[in-house]
Amino acid sequence: MQRKSQSVRIGVAVAIILGVISFLAVTGVRANKSYYVTIQELNGMGSKAYTRNLRVAGNVLPGSIRHDGTNADFILVENANQLRVSYHGDEPPPDTFKDNSQALAVGTYGRDGVFHATQLQAKCASKYAPAPGAKPGAAAAGSAAAMAPAASGQH
Repeated sequence: MQRKSQSVRIGVAVAIILGVISFLAVTGVRANKSYYVTIQELNGMGSKAYTRNLRVAGNVLPGSIRHDGTNADFILVENANQLRVSYHGDEPPPDTFKDNSQALAVGTYGRDGVFHATQLQAKCASKYAPAPGAKPGAAAAGSAAAMAPAASGQH
């Protein structure tokens, strides 16, 4: 009889542990999930926009970047839609974060109409694009030749 009650206790303990682990896994996934939306979709989300972690992409409006230490305020543009973004993250904005760069902001949309970003990614498409009229791969060959030391004897 004692063996049976001990088996029941172990079974109950295992069930409780599995239930707690499952609960933590489900709530953790929900908390870290972020939805990718366009600026136009964000404007049409209504009250749902204020309760979700979101990812919003667009081009940085030239002249809109205002740095304050590691923080930045700027405007993202997508077609005719604009979105004010306030970035307050652990790290400063990336080096490629400049006027006209493509940026992805991750955070929440505030009732104040500002997107409050905690993560920011940026890329400058023109920096990595081949020169107009150049064939893909030609720039790499040219840059390798430019990096070769000159034979003039100057260092």
